[in-house]
Amino acid sequence: MSELAYNLLTEPLVDTDQGLLTLPGVFAAMTRGDLTQFDALRPHQRPAWHMFLVQLGVLALDAGGLRDLPEDEATWRQLLRGLNADHPDDAPWCLIAPEETPAFLQPPWPKTPVKSDTVSTPDGLDMLITTRNHDLKVAVAQQARPADWIHALVSLQTMEGFSGPTWYGASRMNGGSSSRAMLTLAPALPDGKTVHPSRWWQRDTRRLLADRSGVRGITLVWLKDWPDGVQLRVGEDLDPLYIEICRRIRISQNEGRLQATKAGSKAARIINVNGMTDDPWAPTNIAKPRSFTLGDGGEFSYVRLCDLLYSGGWTPAPLCKPAEGDSQDMLLVAEAFARGNSKTGGFRSRVVPISRSVVKGLLGEIATDQSALLIEDIRRIDRALRSGLALMAANGLRDAVGPDHYARTRAGRARLDQEADAMFFPVLWRMLDAPSSEARLQIRAQFMLDLAERARRIFREALPAIPSTAVFRPRAKARATAQLDRGLHLALKYSGLIDHLPDLNQKEPEHG
Repeated sequence: MSELAYNLLTEPLVDTDQGLLTLPGVFAAMTRGDLTQFDALRPHQRPAWHMFLVQLGVLALDAGGLRDLPEDEATWRQLLRGLNADHPDDAPWCLIAPEETPAFLQPPWPKTPVKSDTVSTPDGLDMLITTRNHDLKVAVAQQARPADWIHALVSLQTMEGFSGPTWYGASRMNGGSSSRAMLTLAPALPDGKTVHPSRWWQRDTRRLLADRSGVRGITLVWLKDWPDGVQLRVGEDLDPLYIEICRRIRISQNEGRLQATKAGSKAARIINVNGMTDDPWAPTNIAKPRSFTLGDGGEFSYVRLCDLLYSGGWTPAPLCKPAEGDSQDMLLVAEAFARGNSKTGGFRSRVVPISRSVVKGLLGEIATDQSALLIEDIRRIDRALRSGLALMAANGLRDAVGPDHYARTRAGRARLDQEADAMFFPVLWRMLDAPSSEARLQIRAQFMLDLAERARRIFREALPAIPSTAVFRPRAKARATAQLDRGLHLALKYSGLIDHLPDLNQKEPEHG
């Protein structure tokens, strides 16, 4: 029988910029605003860790009947113990505990024998998708610390998807081959570009706590026995902010080193409801109720973010909505694992700075209207570049342009889209901050002019890579250049912005 070891409530196991802290010490330091970094936290683990700390903090405060965030470690320790009154020995907060009792994010081990595997490192325990994530490789952390196991457990148990028969995923996602997405606002550090973890936690904790009126079901799922095939139901068995587990895991110690044993199950621990679990960080689809999933090739591009924020097809996550307390520079944080059916695309993260003057209008009518106009402006410039490059590929013969020639335009157009992506939100925020509709028109007109110049540069740089018959190349280049100029002129004309470009030669280019 294993003894209790590595108690998160009493032992300083979490690596931070304030030194090693207990879990209650983490909450106290974050309440004071002192903590600005978790030293052992990997980038892909950040969303899981933040959501875990917020959910746990809110549940502990609500169960304890508090509305103010205490600044001392002792009070937080008492609040956390209040969530596991049936286990006064702190077993649910220990990395190692007897198999018949819960341990930290580890349900009691089944009484009947199950097939199990041993994992020697926290990287081997963490989400399988990380094995393809650039420099992250499984089983490399041979000298792992307890903090590495803590973060790996939180990441696996709350974010993992389906990875084969008996290996089911977390419930807060749209199906097993999906991912748990985060789209939210967060306060920034003084650099204006980096999330302030303490203030972020404070904001989300206070927001969610204000809407609570007592615990309404199971809070910490790992406290409960997990009979094989028995499933819990969202909305019936579970509190809305339940902290889940999706795998049978037990941490043990072998010759002084931590290791994990994992086993499958006959069914998911929680019945899947397409991610409709009241997750406060997840956008949900209106027409087909389901949480957002970032596909295996997905990115948080300006088009994707505008679709989630402004299309009307999605309900923004509650914590993505600006509140009265959001009176400082903020960050729009979009993070998820790109997943599809039997495909993984790695961790995706995008953080967009938002100045305090425009936070209030983030989801307003002006932002909705102007973002749609900017996207259409980009499409017009893209069509001009596409036409010019395709004509070059067709030796300058307009009637000969076909699918193969348009295929030659993809690389250049992808570069243009990347540049438009980098420009998009700073321009949109300036438009939200503009004092009048005329000022917004001028900002948008300058954006189109800047993007048109970038399209010309990309066009020039792309020409050498486009094959054409040598004898016709000068003619093809001249006609393609004229086609690009004509397309850019028409893009400006049909955008209705041409009168706001005083330096633009408004004479329509001649045909080449």
